[in-house]
Amino acid sequence: MAQFYSPNRRVTTRQILTVTVDSLDSFGQGVARHEGKTLFIPGVLPGEQAEVQLTTEKRQFAHARLRRRLNSSAERVEPRCPHFSVCGGCQQQHAGMALQQRSKAAALRHLMRRETGVEMPEPVVIDGPDYGYRRRARLALLYQPKTRQLLMGYRREGSHDLADIHVCPVLHPALEALLTPLRDCLAGLKAAKRLGHVELVMAEQGPLVVLRHLDVLQEADRQALNDFGARVGCALFLAPEAGALACLRGAAPSYRIDGLSLAFSPRDFIQVNDEVNQRMVAQALEWLDPQPHERVLDLFCGMGNFTLPLARRAASVVGVEGVAALVEKGRENAERNAFGNVTFFHQNLEEDVTRQPWAAQGFDKILLDPARAGAPGVMSQIVKLTPGRVVYISCNPTTLARDSRVLLAAGYRLEKLAMLDMFPHTGHLESMALFLLDSNVR
Repeated sequence: MAQFYSPNRRVTTRQILTVTVDSLDSFGQGVARHEGKTLFIPGVLPGEQAEVQLTTEKRQFAHARLRRRLNSSAERVEPRCPHFSVCGGCQQQHAGMALQQRSKAAALRHLMRRETGVEMPEPVVIDGPDYGYRRRARLALLYQPKTRQLLMGYRREGSHDLADIHVCPVLHPALEALLTPLRDCLAGLKAAKRLGHVELVMAEQGPLVVLRHLDVLQEADRQALNDFGARVGCALFLAPEAGALACLRGAAPSYRIDGLSLAFSPRDFIQVNDEVNQRMVAQALEWLDPQPHERVLDLFCGMGNFTLPLARRAASVVGVEGVAALVEKGRENAERNAFGNVTFFHQNLEEDVTRQPWAAQGFDKILLDPARAGAPGVMSQIVKLTPGRVVYISCNPTTLARDSRVLLAAGYRLEKLAMLDMFPHTGHLESMALFLLDSNVR
């Protein structure tokens, strides 16, 4: 059979090279150069020389795997987790925190400068504890018929297979302490073969567990779970269906931010890293600088993580969110904290927000915290509202850069940039930017 050349075909080779790594990319991969081509190599740090084998090669870059490291960087550290390199949750525990943060900040600045054509300020680094920072996690469950064992853990690196874990140092200590007793409890249930996953959440009231089960639980199993919860001191919620949730034991959860208590459902989105969330909100408030006479708009507001702290400082705040359940939770939290100057709206943010009744008076300042897709549908509307300041929180620097171009073209300048180290030891790169409107534009 004849084979024809395709410029898009991925070429796999067994070629072995000796290279020296000069930097890390934002995902924690070592970056080296060979004959003008950029190589990405997991597990190798800047300054380290290594023998590597090419796995995928394109015209301008290639991926390689480490065969043998010839020296060690002074910034290499011993991973704390015994599951590191097997579990797919963390990729950078072998790198010191200073190196991780320096590499992420540099990657953020480089991407923003490349995509906007504007010289970027040096990013501020907002961080928290290296370990014990995760206040929520989802672990898959898989019953092994041959061994009659229940596996509980995360997906393996680059695979859909399950890595059975027994410790997880990035989890909040109260959640990590649940791993062994929870596994033992679930393995002893009559429904052990028909369990989906468990979610662990650290709330203001203490730890809670959400169990996804595929069949109706027998009374004996419900009692065993209730006894487990009483023994270890955690709340328990059951999820018999994807959209259903029932409390078996404990109270509705909440978390604290800026001295306020925000109620949430165990399945609602909350920021995983509590310490960084506290510092992120404080930094956003400082940058936005809401005044007692000002009207502030919070887009993609969720249940009020930024909205309610803003309401403590501004004359009035409007929170807009596309998920109806979060809007209701935001209203509940405003009432819970006795705020009469904040209003929540359920709104598709792809629509023209300037035509909505709540936008008729305009806004002095705007904060937005969109999902990974960014906010392409609302950026032009933000420009029409001409706020003096815009703070943009982002979990995807690529879409932040794209949306920034709209503000820059409208006469805003990027005044400050921050790298939020929300997920230490991983490639997740979150950020925050402050834009100021030139006074001649308004």
